[in-house]
Amino acid sequence: MKCKILHESKGRIRVHIMRNRMTLEQADILEYYLCSKKFITRVKVYDRTGDAAICYSGSRNDVIAALSAFFYNKKEITELVPEHTGRQLSREYENKLVNAVAKRVFNKLILPAPVRYILAFFRAAKYVLEGIRCLIKGKIEVAVLDATAITVSLVRGDYDTASSVMFLLKVGEILDEWTHKKSVADLASAMSLGVDKVWLRSGGQDVLVPLNSVSKGDCIVVRTGSMIALDGVVVDGEATINQASITGESLPVHKSVDSYVYAGTVVEEGECVIRVEKVSGSGKYDRIVKMIEESEKLKSATEDKASHLADKLVPYSLGGTLLTYLLTRNVTKALSILMVDFSCALKLAMPVSVLSAMRQCSRSGISVKGGRFLENVAEADTIVFDKTGTLTYATPRVVKIVTFGGADEAEMLRLAACLEEHYPHSMANAVVKAAEERGLSHEECHTKVEYVVAHGIASSVDDERVIIGSYHFVFEDEKCVIPEGETEKFNSLPKEYSHLFLASGSELKAVICIEDPLRAEAADVVKQLHELGLEKVVMMTGDSKRTAKSVGAKVGVDELYYEVLPEDKANFIRKEHELGRKVIMIGDGVNDSPALSESDAGIAISTGAAIAREIADITISAEDLYAVITLKKLSNSLMKRIHWNYRTIIGFNLGLIILGVMGILPPATSALLHNASTLAIGLKSMTDLEGDEPVNK
Repeated sequence: MKCKILHESKGRIRVHIMRNRMTLEQADILEYYLCSKKFITRVKVYDRTGDAAICYSGSRNDVIAALSAFFYNKKEITELVPEHTGRQLSREYENKLVNAVAKRVFNKLILPAPVRYILAFFRAAKYVLEGIRCLIKGKIEVAVLDATAITVSLVRGDYDTASSVMFLLKVGEILDEWTHKKSVADLASAMSLGVDKVWLRSGGQDVLVPLNSVSKGDCIVVRTGSMIALDGVVVDGEATINQASITGESLPVHKSVDSYVYAGTVVEEGECVIRVEKVSGSGKYDRIVKMIEESEKLKSATEDKASHLADKLVPYSLGGTLLTYLLTRNVTKALSILMVDFSCALKLAMPVSVLSAMRQCSRSGISVKGGRFLENVAEADTIVFDKTGTLTYATPRVVKIVTFGGADEAEMLRLAACLEEHYPHSMANAVVKAAEERGLSHEECHTKVEYVVAHGIASSVDDERVIIGSYHFVFEDEKCVIPEGETEKFNSLPKEYSHLFLASGSELKAVICIEDPLRAEAADVVKQLHELGLEKVVMMTGDSKRTAKSVGAKVGVDELYYEVLPEDKANFIRKEHELGRKVIMIGDGVNDSPALSESDAGIAISTGAAIAREIADITISAEDLYAVITLKKLSNSLMKRIHWNYRTIIGFNLGLIILGVMGILPPATSALLHNASTLAIGLKSMTDLEGDEPVNK
């Protein structure tokens, strides 16, 4: 691609693309292509001018080479661009805003006064009819106040005031709608499936293949804890499926042969084979957008309070106007109250603040499903961490395999990987990766795989039961035994590692020792959470007492619970609620799902089990736990902004009313100042909150 360097400084370069016109689609392709390069830290492509501002680290020559190698029609480049980027949406509302301002300037400067007055009457009809409809329903809300203010101004012949009020209401509507739709679009993109591979059933074998290679009519297999990546019909098996993200149903739905299943839903229990009806991208994004817009989760308690307060204040504004007229017989003073109300600013500023915070979270790698959960994070006093994949890295590794009964080490690892690859979790991924690193191919050699939540996996190989999982599952539930004469060997297993036990025919065959390294930032995150107002930090794990105490001591948690089951975590949160505490839960596995659901704000790690991400209210990046600090800071800042908005709106508008009643401010000036302040507060509410700056690491 040909381009011209317009300006450059250290670590930054601005280039102009040498072509006649750049489309929105081409701007997205270029931006996502450049963002995919590791040495480029930030990119902004301006489609109107055909320019690209690029911030980079490392060599300038790498940037030049990347630009030289770029072509718009390369398939591997166009595939980098998601289905919806938000650029088209932003352009639509930018144009609406510019058009509204341009019309206002044209009407004010070009059109003669009589024409402006006629247009004012036509534009007022919309607001008057809306107010009348509100009265017919028996409600006295903001629409009634707007209609009354505009009507009285027109009746008095004050056309400029009426036009100003309608213009500012129009701009407020555009900004409100733009911010809302942008936040919803960002949220929907963040909630995209994130599934890149599926199990394809072909010739009686299950083969792991890329999602984009699946065609309509192919059969895919989904099991407990997995997300369904494509729409289709069940042709074999049965499962209980959580489809709240698509249909809004709160309870899991049982699916059997001939049942239709949706992409984005999660298998809570069971296994089924699905014949694909719709390939990737068939309306999934639009369904998620619809779900978000209809969901009550999008409303926080603060937003509801602001909305209800705004409507409750309308009768007082109307009553104050009438009372002032009766006492003073001065229409100008009475109109000063009518032109000023608290409702517009309250109804605009609060939702915009919440949605802007959600958008900002998304930019920081945090997906929030509703404003309510940001409020809950701000008010929480207890936080519960799962250990594996949360306080420890999500990429543990196999460091040693101890075999028993003369079993071959390579064969045991091959068998373990064959079972574990069906149920991705951090420890399962470690086993599969270890087999790959040793060049061990693990073709399907077992019968149907059964997953037992928080325990392990069971199947059969050559008519012999094979199980892999925890000590409790293998020795207590399945009654497996240690081969004769090898008890001492078993007792001397390295204690510094987590252990996966593999047994066949009721006899232990191998112990896979897995290093589960503590996240480098874990202790600092716990310390900062205490500083941000969380009184109690708890760690709960199904791991052994020895491992749990070691991790707990290094991290500095206030309370520690080990060898717990999924229901134990949920019960703990329930007891905290009974004590009047608000609880955040952070986890990444299938066994964390009940606790995530029970908490006031459930947080899942992005690399965790699909069902955990589905049930959780918030999903954070797996890169590091500092995202939790960012989330807490943004939530705290959001509540501070909302409280500031309340004080400013009430104080400023009350001052305008007092000045109007005293005769100091005429109605037109009161209306202008009121609407200008509403717009200013709305715009300020759209700005970034404090708290997403890089955390001190």
